[in-house]
Amino acid sequence: MKQVTTLLLALLTSALVNAGPIDTYQFPDEVTKKRFQQLVYELRCPKCQNQNLADSNSMIAVDLRKQVYDMLLEGRSDMEIVNFMVERYGDYVLYKPKVTAATYLLWFGPIGFIIIGGIIIAIFVRKSNTKTQPLTAEQQRQLDDILNE
Repeated sequence: MKQVTTLLLALLTSALVNAGPIDTYQFPDEVTKKRFQQLVYELRCPKCQNQNLADSNSMIAVDLRKQVYDMLLEGRSDMEIVNFMVERYGDYVLYKPKVTAATYLLWFGPIGFIIIGGIIIAIFVRKSNTKTQPLTAEQQRQLDDILNE
């Protein structure tokens, strides 16, 4: 009975494991292999929000890894492969989008916020550092009167 329970527990546990596909590509040389690895790390999975092609186990990521592999074997350059992916899936597929009018806020927004924050802090610091004038004799007398009451 103990063996049956152990076997059922092992089967149940193994059913919960989400094992993704393992790509086994044969590369003609080490340079092509490095190019493949670099490309699949630079390109974002169109289905997943924050995963590149190398980390994603979605079916489209598997297909795109195969497509990148095939294009590399065809002799296409890295730029041709990236341009193909951008034409097909848009700039979203790039982890580092190109600097265009549509992405200015993305690229330069954080710098702008830092500059604006620095200016605001400088204004507050300057206002807090204003020199105070000492009390005149009349003002000091009035203050003493108020405190002595």
